Amino acid sequence: MARIDIKAEITGKVWQIAAPVGSSVSEDDPIVILEAMKMEIPVVATSSGKVAEIRFAEGDTVNEGDVVAILES
Repeated sequence: MARIDIKAEITGKVWQIAAPVGSSVSEDDPIVILEAMKMEIPVVATSSGKVAEIRFAEGDTVNEGDVVAILES
């Protein structure tokens, strides 16, 4: 199985975890929703797979480039 790092493209606060560990996702499905500049910014899957790990909890701050989730495909 390939492990795929899903990275944040912007600094923000984790507002919602849209796909918890164990969820199956398709390409472009939201995994985590960030709140930045009073907007909701989805962090999406770059390919289909299963969510193996979420590295942040709701309310945590993430920086641009941080790995927020890991997918197994």
